[in-house]
Amino acid sequence: MEVLIALVLLAAVAWFVAGPLRGRTATEGEDPRVADLEARKEAKYREIRDAELDHAQGKLSEADWRIADAELRAEAIEILKQLDASHEP
Repeated sequence: MEVLIALVLLAAVAWFVAGPLRGRTATEGEDPRVADLEARKEAKYREIRDAELDHAQGKLSEADWRIADAELRAEAIEILKQLDASHEP
């Protein structure tokens, strides 16, 4: 019985974690470029959170984390600028 509960729990966690990896596809009427930028934005945010977690767990030194964080945030800002530009008339 405990094995069954563990398997169900494992399957639920795997489904939840794999959700963002399935990605979004452009729906009818949606600009595929905007959909791509949105997906890139979410991926970049995920990278930032992962770096913060790695730093908190001691996997990244303070100096390495600051460098990685600055680069990731600069890349995220560039994606946001591209998104803003794609929404302008």
